[in-house]
Amino acid sequence: MGTQAAENFEPPAKDVRTDEQKKIDDWLPITSSRNAKWWYSAFHNVTAMVGAGVLSLPYAMSELGWGPGIAVLVISWVITLYTLWQMVEMHEMVPGKRFDRYHELGQHAFGDKLGLWIVVPQQLIVEVGVNIVYMVTGGRSLKKFHDVICDGKCKDIKLTFFIMIFASVHFVLSQLPNLNSISGVSLAAAVMSLSYSTIAWGASVDKGKMVDVDYNLRATTTPGKVFGFFGALGEVAFAYAGHNVVLEIQATIPSTPEKPSKKPMWKGVVVAYIVVALCYFPVALIGYWAFGNSVDDNILITLNKPTWLISTANMMVVIHVIGSYQIYAMPVFDMIETVLVKKLKFPPGLTLRLIARTLYVAFTMFVAITFPFFGGLLGFFGGFAFAPTTYFLPCIMWLAIYKPKRFSLSWFTNWVCIVLGVCLMILSPIGGLRQIILDSKTYKFYS
Repeated sequence: MGTQAAENFEPPAKDVRTDEQKKIDDWLPITSSRNAKWWYSAFHNVTAMVGAGVLSLPYAMSELGWGPGIAVLVISWVITLYTLWQMVEMHEMVPGKRFDRYHELGQHAFGDKLGLWIVVPQQLIVEVGVNIVYMVTGGRSLKKFHDVICDGKCKDIKLTFFIMIFASVHFVLSQLPNLNSISGVSLAAAVMSLSYSTIAWGASVDKGKMVDVDYNLRATTTPGKVFGFFGALGEVAFAYAGHNVVLEIQATIPSTPEKPSKKPMWKGVVVAYIVVALCYFPVALIGYWAFGNSVDDNILITLNKPTWLISTANMMVVIHVIGSYQIYAMPVFDMIETVLVKKLKFPPGLTLRLIARTLYVAFTMFVAITFPFFGGLLGFFGGFAFAPTTYFLPCIMWLAIYKPKRFSLSWFTNWVCIVLGVCLMILSPIGGLRQIILDSKTYKFYS
């Protein structure tokens, strides 16, 4: 058995590459640096997962109610931890080869062409979608910070300008070459996410239960309740969306046959998931307990006082979203630069990086300024693209590659995840789209 394993490791994948290819791989953001520690994986995963979505969880609870709300939160936590474990395991299942990108794993599972077509569009929708939503979130939190501090004494500034201010940071940060180089930004972001989540539920406890708190579903009409329920599913799906960058994060960890990268990576993931639970569950449950169905789609808006605390929390959201934007943008930069260098034969270098990344940041800024419907966008993107990449695509790959025995525990678990994930993918965009339509009726462009 030992000799067989040794034979398997003889032809490592990297020896096949030419010097030119090695040079390009050493330049591309995902494969250029492989010296990360396990705790890098912990805070990268926290930064990727605990997004501003956590602040909309009490609102999602108000559309789901106590029972379904708690069930959806817990089931999502369990399923996504399971599918994340699958991806960490599959990263190096072929001896001597690493699947550094989500689409490379897809190509191994479904074939070169089909794998690309299944994974890349969904991954791009998720990552570009998250970047756009985070542009809006960053701009909104900056505006909220400004409005809370000014307390009506300053001139009103349009959201558009705050999104531009937020984007200006990314024009600079996007020039950092790879995930390891943004680990400082990512660590600050992870600490901020834990801090503002604690402020959100701590301030709710301090305020206590509202006098006439109402735990009935938010909507009064039957269609409203149904669509609200669907939209809330999407908001929860959005809250657990770290899978799109997990292989790219694992690619930064060193690996040898004796010490595979999956061990430190999994250690980091477990720590990250404990932090996620500490952020999500108190915010969702205490926020809903305190305000019932009158809670806003961002709980910091409901918590207007004390001024210093809420303004601090909003600034923390800004810092966290800066880190999250970069984590999600890095695989997109990698795709853009791979196409430019490998397909279109542009010479790799600083000029190419500067132009490509600046154009991408400008694009996400422009879309965010044009369509800043925060809640609806979360629900729509949440169901449309997060559900597949987070809830059931890893399970389909697992079934395709490992082929577990019919009706075995592994087979059964994967199929349960697939069925639940498909339901989520179909139902939640409906709710999100309805919310976007309702918001757009009263919305004026570039106001």
